Amino acid sequence: MRQFAVSSDALNPLFSICIGFALAGALASGYQAMAARSAGFELLLDGVAPRTFAAVPLLVFAAPFIIMRNTLRGTKIERRPFAIVLETVLAGFWSLMSGTFFLMTLRAAGLVA
Repeated sequence: MRQFAVSSDALNPLFSICIGFALAGALASGYQAMAARSAGFELLLDGVAPRTFAAVPLLVFAAPFIIMRNTLRGTKIERRPFAIVLETVLAGFWSLMSGTFFLMTLRAAGLVA
């Protein structure tokens, strides 16, 4: 029986995706707890206001959660099967990028080896 060894370099993208989705869920849930409403891209529709500019960093990191939440809600209402694949890939890639940025920031701060 052959055993396969997986290097840590191969697991880094998977770990970044998981961290990105966890960060997105935590931020969206934290916003919902503080504001008593769900976070969504409509936060950008308030025009030029300090509130709108403050929402941008939140939405940058919470976007994978928001995209997947909207995708799952949309499948029940609109019955769009092909969009599920495209939106899941988009949310996964966005999660990979935000998770990588978050881990790089922790490494730069010396909090993670």
